[in-house]
This record gives sequence, structure tokens and C-alpha cells, in this order.
Amino acid sequence: MLQVENLHAGYGNSEVLLGTSLHVKQGTVVALIGANGAGKTTTMRAISGMIKPTAGRILLGGQPVQGLPASRIARLGLAHSPEGRKVFGPLSVEDNLLLGAYNRLPMFFGFRSKAAPGLAKVYELFPRLHERRKQAAGTLSGGEQQMLAIGRALMADPKIILLDEPSMGLAPVIVLEVFNIIRRLKEAGITLLLVEQFAKSALEVADYAYVMEHGGIAVEGTPDELNNNEKVLAAYLG
Repeated sequence: MLQVENLHAGYGNSEVLLGTSLHVKQGTVVALIGANGAGKTTTMRAISGMIKPTAGRILLGGQPVQGLPASRIARLGLAHSPEGRKVFGPLSVEDNLLLGAYNRLPMFFGFRSKAAPGLAKVYELFPRLHERRKQAAGTLSGGEQQMLAIGRALMADPKIILLDEPSMGLAPVIVLEVFNIIRRLKEAGITLLLVEQFAKSALEVADYAYVMEHGGIAVEGTPDELNNNEKVLAAYLG
């Protein structure tokens, strides 16, 4: 589904990724964990086209996408739910969701009717969003905004979702709710690449995981393998 090979990327003259490689198989949840500044969010941004890699390859469904505009990568089936949620506060919940379908549906001639099945699926997954569909997104709680960010990504009907720090800034009880949502997405067969600060929680939902250090992959393996790795235990799971 997604293959990243020897990826280099950064900002200006500062190179953050120094040869990152990872693989996400269809229908799996892959976690990317590591300390702040290790390059996790930069990896997500390079994959989705928000920044251009300086070297390496990114294959989406076998097709090279490195260097393509983010809008083009989105049309090819990749949705990115960014760190910090980034909802459009003045717009209603429903309008935020409809923006997620923008790339895959025609702008005119029945856009809303064609988007209706996607909305119904999102509202089934997140009944609270249906209750608040006419409410301004900026007035939602942090947990509700995270639901909205995930719902907006689902509206694109993607092949894979990049989910960056979904628990950031949320109360512990809401974090539990967010991870229950991730489990439901996994049960639905949705392919996910998950960046998460809570390594234990990430490994509980992941099929496979990578540990980033200093712009590259330091350790990889199944959750059981990482849970028994002394280096990972000491640094992230202690």
C-alpha cells in the first residue's frame, strides 16, 4: 500500500530525515513512535506532499508520488489528519466534513447528494458529530475536534490515512475514547499510519511499529517484539 524508501527531507538548509524507510501493508495499522524531534511529523508531511523530499522514494499503491503536490497525492487516495487537528473553526461541523470530499467529488451538479453516503458513514461512527453538525467547529471540545479531523479524512474515501498525534492536548479519558475510535477503524479494515506520543497505546492498536531516532528508523518489529526490546522498554515504555 505505502512504501517509503531512503527518504530525506527537511526545512530549508536543515535536513530532518536522513534515510527513513517504512512499509504499510493494506488493511493494517502501523505505528511510528519516537521522541519529540525524531522526525515523525516530518515523515508524515513528506509522504503527504506538504514538504518535498530531497531524496528517496514514496510509493502509494506501487505508484511513485514523491515530489507531487499534496492535492494530487490526496486524489490518489492518501488522507492526512494533521497534528493539532487543524479544523476550520468558523465553518460548521458538516461543512468541515464536506471539505474532506472535495478532491474526489465534482464541485457542482449534486455534490451534496453524492457526499451524503460518506456523511452517513461518518455520522454512524461519530454520533456526536451528527448532533453538532450545524455547530461551528471551533466551539467543539478537543476530543470532538479530533473526531471531526478523522471524519474529514474518512470523507475522502482514502486508501490510507496518516494520523498524526491524535491524542495531543486531550484529557486522559478522551485519549481512551480516541484510541477506541482507532480500534473501530482498524476493525473496518482501514489502513492507518499512526504517529503517537503515547507509545504503549500506539502499540496496543498497531500490527507493526517503527521507532524513529535522529531522522531514521532505529528499531522495528511487531508490538510483541518491541514490548520485549530492552532499548525500547527503557526509552519509551518504562
